[in-house]
Amino acid sequence: MTTVTNGVNVQALLDAREVLKGAPEAAQFTWRATSTWRDGVHSTTTVKDFFGLGEEQSHKTESVFEADHPAVFAAEDNGITPIEYLLVGLASCLTAGVASVAQNRGIQLRSVSSTVEGRHDIRGILGADSDVRNGFSDIKVSFTIDADASREEIEALVAQSQKRSAVFDALTNPTDVTVEVA
Repeated sequence: MTTVTNGVNVQALLDAREVLKGAPEAAQFTWRATSTWRDGVHSTTTVKDFFGLGEEQSHKTESVFEADHPAVFAAEDNGITPIEYLLVGLASCLTAGVASVAQNRGIQLRSVSSTVEGRHDIRGILGADSDVRNGFSDIKVSFTIDADASREEIEALVAQSQKRSAVFDALTNPTDVTVEVA
């Protein structure tokens, strides 16, 4: 039997799943991002700390994300737009899921790539047409996967990744969002 090496420690994930079945309070995580306005529509967002397993946690390193708008919006283009970060999150989450599911199912991956496109009518955010929503009208994800698997098995990998994706769920189901001023 060939050993599958997709780089995912599935046993650790399965062990965690079993432990958390008996300790649902430990499974309650709070993810955080802190954003600071720079100038114009440019902001810098950092991600470092989060809460999980009943206590404060930290990533190995702080991640910094620049957000801005492109020059065609009369901005400085110091980073991608905030709505593009949704596409980054979706692509990253689904791709991680494909790798995890493939590892668990004994499927060796050679390559995985995806293109995520979100169609967006910007008249809504500009206030030019109150009948146009502010967000994406639709999002399309296209995967190209080379693996030791049939097309049906690859489609099943993607379907299971989609089923377990936190970002896919957040984008496709209503999420309560509260905005307040401190």
